[in-house]
Amino acid sequence: MRKFFQEIKADLKFKTAGPGQKLSEPSRASREKPRAEAAPRPRQAPTDEAQMAAAAALARLELKPKGKAPSCSQESIKNQVRKELLAEAAASEKGLPEEEKEQEEGAAAPSVSGVYFICPLTGAVVRKDQKEKQLREAIQAYFSVDPVAASIMEIHTFNKDREKVRVGVETMAKYLDNIYLHPEEEKYRKIKLQNKVFQERISCLEGTHRFFQAIGFETKTLPVPGQGKEAQDPTEEQEEQYYVLREDMLERLEELKDSKEQLLSSEPLRARLDRQLRLFQPSAQAARFELPDDFYNLSTDEIRREQRLRTEAVEKASMLRTRAMREKEEQREMRKYNYTLLRVRFPDGYILQGTFYARESVSMLYNFVREALRDDWLPFELLGPGGLKLSDENLAFNECGLVPSALLSLAWDAAVMADIEAAAEEQPQSPLRPELLARAQTL
Repeated sequence: MRKFFQEIKADLKFKTAGPGQKLSEPSRASREKPRAEAAPRPRQAPTDEAQMAAAAALARLELKPKGKAPSCSQESIKNQVRKELLAEAAASEKGLPEEEKEQEEGAAAPSVSGVYFICPLTGAVVRKDQKEKQLREAIQAYFSVDPVAASIMEIHTFNKDREKVRVGVETMAKYLDNIYLHPEEEKYRKIKLQNKVFQERISCLEGTHRFFQAIGFETKTLPVPGQGKEAQDPTEEQEEQYYVLREDMLERLEELKDSKEQLLSSEPLRARLDRQLRLFQPSAQAARFELPDDFYNLSTDEIRREQRLRTEAVEKASMLRTRAMREKEEQREMRKYNYTLLRVRFPDGYILQGTFYARESVSMLYNFVREALRDDWLPFELLGPGGLKLSDENLAFNECGLVPSALLSLAWDAAVMADIEAAAEEQPQSPLRPELLARAQTL
């Protein structure tokens, strides 16, 4: 029965669908007539009031001048160009490009301008990148004063391989010992320049030839018996160069011995780090440091990148490593710094600043502070960041975490200060030397 009703419903739907269409006939849509488009509505004429208002507006426009006013965008461009020209003119009067002027105004001034060294021969103060050049110039100038000492400085200072220097110096000393012990033996007073030992140990070192010339050796070309070009003719001799000691030096053998001792005992000539001692008046900016790139082994960008990576991995690293491993890595990171800028704040607020090697010991800072005191016998203690007492003076600054900069505090010995107050002696207002106080600057 259900099937019967379904067939009836299907038949009714088919009949109500409309007439069929053959595939060869055109589509029904093309045979239908297009619908008539709606006629556009006629536009109404303006009212009398609108016409009067339009006429008044046209009259006002005709009364205005017909010159074309400059656009706002053109005027703003002209004003901007005028400002830039004035700014460039002002900067050129000071000798600085405009971009550098803006950078200098926006950047904070560094705490120190750089790392400086003092030449031990001339006392000249030069930047770190100029110290070797200054040493060379100073040693070269010292040849006119003492050529023997200058050549010894050259040997020990500019040859970086200390083992090669040791071997070469000992070989040279052996030559001089033979002359001193056997002055009558002519063979000891001649040194063959093409000798293998001389070439490998001595000639390769900077300054050795100038040393031999300074102590009385001369370069001579001498025949070598038995080394002719033709083995059949032993009378032919080949000539080679030698260092030969002058005859007058045989009467000055003690000078030769002194030169040998000086050669063996000398050390490399090193430029001394300039502490750049500065004293600042009490300031709330004592803990703020702006360091130049001279204070770092790595470039600033590399250090910042590594710091970012360490910050991102700190949680994971703390879970995977023991405390001892983390401390060891921190010490390894600290070794990246060559120098450190340290400030010591006194109880009266004055701040003493100096530059140190990162591997120098804490005792150097104690000595630095004592030299600045009016009475260097006064006992004191230095407290690091967080109030940690620096009791072990043999530790290096990088081992204490005092790199690349740190602010420390000075505390007087309470018992000694109590005795001084009990003695009722009049004490100066500041324990620092008067000449330092006279040069105190504002931080």
